[in-house]
Amino acid sequence: MTEQLDEVDFALAAYREEGVWQVQELAHDVLADVETISHALRRFPGDGGAVGMVAVDEDFFVLVRVAGSHSRVLLSDVTAADEWELAASAVDFLGLPPPEDEDDAVPAGDLDLLGDLGLHAMDLAVLLDDVDLYPDEMLSDVARRLGFGALFDEAVGLASA
Repeated sequence: MTEQLDEVDFALAAYREEGVWQVQELAHDVLADVETISHALRRFPGDGGAVGMVAVDEDFFVLVRVAGSHSRVLLSDVTAADEWELAASAVDFLGLPPPEDEDDAVPAGDLDLLGDLGLHAMDLAVLLDDVDLYPDEMLSDVARRLGFGALFDEAVGLASA
């Protein structure tokens, strides 16, 4: 497991406090699984909860949205569950069977988990369908659409587009 944590590209929490987006890095020790990430996100004071964004090995990402005791999850590529414990925990959390076909690289989970923040399921699905984008680029686009793109890019070291 420790080796897998070394493959995390970045892990961020984003939340709005008094209407202003805040972005903070999540410690690697909270990235073991979806439940641990959810627990860590609950400590942020956000209006309407917090969003966790974890990108792994330029391969996949997990979005975790918490509001109170409720967690919602989106895994960008269900086939990542075959190789990555974090992705497998997302599949378990969602109550899905393990992926059967390696070629079935589709997202799993709640495509509308950011709908109330302005990024609706259809728009997120279109973004996830873009095979030319890496997870960090997808999440940068998500952050930009939600209104904290510059904070996100600064936190992960992406050049602003």
